[in-house]
Amino acid sequence: MMLLPRVAIIGNGQLGRMLKQAGAPMGLEVIPCDPSLDEPVALNPDDVVTVEQELWPDTPRSRQLTAHPGFLNARATQVIRDRLSEKSLLDHLKIGTAPWCNITADHTTEHLALVGEKLVIKRRQGGYDGRGQWRWKQGEPALDEWLGECIAEKMIPFEEEVSLIGARGHDGKCVFYPLTLNLHQQGILHASVAGLPRLEPLQATAEEWLTRIMVELDYVGVMAMECFVVDGTLLVNELAPRVHNSGHWTQAGANPSQFGLHLRAVADLPLHTPQIHGISVMWNLLGRDWSTDWLAVPGCDVHWYDKEIRPGRKVGHVNLNLPNHALLQDSLNQLADLLPEDDRSPLLWALREIQADSPA
Repeated sequence: MMLLPRVAIIGNGQLGRMLKQAGAPMGLEVIPCDPSLDEPVALNPDDVVTVEQELWPDTPRSRQLTAHPGFLNARATQVIRDRLSEKSLLDHLKIGTAPWCNITADHTTEHLALVGEKLVIKRRQGGYDGRGQWRWKQGEPALDEWLGECIAEKMIPFEEEVSLIGARGHDGKCVFYPLTLNLHQQGILHASVAGLPRLEPLQATAEEWLTRIMVELDYVGVMAMECFVVDGTLLVNELAPRVHNSGHWTQAGANPSQFGLHLRAVADLPLHTPQIHGISVMWNLLGRDWSTDWLAVPGCDVHWYDKEIRPGRKVGHVNLNLPNHALLQDSLNQLADLLPEDDRSPLLWALREIQADSPA
């Protein structure tokens, strides 16, 4: 049997758990590691180390993992974890993004107004799922707490939000999934739809941009690129140097999934363009339980994270995959009928998008 490297993951949340599940069929040992602990991990010299999160505490264990010779993507993680260096990278590569500035002591409200009349202030590090962000408009004061801690971006009147999940191997080969349409509310991803033909005209540009980014960073593994669609063109919003929530649909709608693809890439196994089947919807379970009745809906798979349920917390997701628009619409309607009315909006959004994209 071929000897495969073990893959240690910095982070032991749901992404690490799903990476471990994806490694099992290949006989690939995946070790999610809680970076907040002090105890060292028993690593072999030929192990590889990758991440499921961009930030982690400075502990003896995290220092051990990042000092291991098999730690991948140190530069990429360093660049992307800070929105200042991330935005600077996009500008350097001449990739479209919203006008922005770093907020320093020299950036008065007059300077901010030069970026735009309405801005989104974002913490340079941390701040995800809508946290660590403020809205600012001309005439309002700037807050001292932003100085040296935040960037300011022009608020973009986008039509849609999409993401591209791609991967790059040790040999430089890049492969991609089709663009995914996403629904965010208050900065939190609620649902995704993949397999919409109307997004195909944007695919080539998205792939060219993400290729440029991964090559520049000498990146190995899966990376996500979140974008706004503005007047039929793309603007990059954020990058993620890891598997991503908007790629969870690949567990049902692609071979390999983003988790299997990431492991193939970091373990230096062969990559091929993922094979896509049917059309897919992913629905995030936010601060709510689920019902076994959902499993009676054709094409419905539930992924539960075994987390304590708290308001707004991602505790699981549901994937629906069917061969065509009509069958998926039927399943979405069936699942929506099993939910309280105030829980249906992400599924009804997905249903509208699929109906609008259905063949005449």
